[in-house]
Amino acid sequence: VSSTDRIIAMSFPSSGKQSFYRNPIKEVARFLDTKHPDHYKVYNLCSEKGYDPKYFHYRVERIFIDDHNVPALQDMLKFTASVREWMSQDEKNIIAIHCKGGKGR
Repeated sequence: VSSTDRIIAMSFPSSGKQSFYRNPIKEVARFLDTKHPDHYKVYNLCSEKGYDPKYFHYRVERIFIDDHNVPALQDMLKFTASVREWMSQDEKNIIAIHCKGGKGR
């Protein structure tokens, strides 16, 4: 298993009107709970918005990166250390990472 087999990149898990054109948060949670129960952690890279982490059983970490910008080195080191720790805890663990559109940050 390569490390990229354990990484999901997606757009922002949204609710309300935004869920019509972005991932509906309840569907994202259902997918992760079905395919990777108790073995996923979500990383929100959006500085501009968040959501209730209860949808993902409070396994959400937020790294504040502004849209169309690079992260601060300190934030990047914090992120990579967190990912490394999570992935090393269990070979079944995966991460789901997102910004707003799913490709910028």
